[in-house]
Amino acid sequence: MKINGNEIRIGNIIQHQNGLWVAVRTNAVKPGKGGAFNQVELKNLIDGRKLNERFRASETVEKVRLDQKPHTYLYAEGDMLVFMNSENYEQINLEASFIGDKAAFLTDGMEVQLEFHEERAISVSIPEQVVLEITETEPVVKGQTAANSYKPAILENGVRTSVPPFVNVGERILVMTEDGSYVKRAD
Repeated sequence: MKINGNEIRIGNIIQHQNGLWVAVRTNAVKPGKGGAFNQVELKNLIDGRKLNERFRASETVEKVRLDQKPHTYLYAEGDMLVFMNSENYEQINLEASFIGDKAAFLTDGMEVQLEFHEERAISVSIPEQVVLEITETEPVVKGQTAANSYKPAILENGVRTSVPPFVNVGERILVMTEDGSYVKRAD
């Protein structure tokens, strides 16, 4: 689908310079002299490169639609992660580096969304929050009950985080997968 350069919005995926790019930041600029343009920061979906481009209203770009398919995470095999399509049960192997730091939060049987462009996996969306158990943390220090004081902890997946002083080893907590931060105790 073709769109004008001034219609590019954050999150749009476009075909540009023979690659797939996602708009990370946009800024409509109306200089005193000359025509208006859209200053767009793009990030390559394949290799992560960044690019700043100016798109005039008269220019057109190809907006790309990605196919989202539900998958289940099965297991890790070396540095490969195995996912199964929830609809037709086909398996797909992806490198752990493809997902990055979020791979640490994958658990067996976790439902994820894989995005494809022309049958090629482009990205993996995992849940925003997961429940994990604390395997290591410092004991509570008496008198240290300030509301904003946190102590270091290690989760069952090896990720380090900070938790409130009242949280102890063996407890299950809700964690943000974006940055590994503590949300609350799990029910």
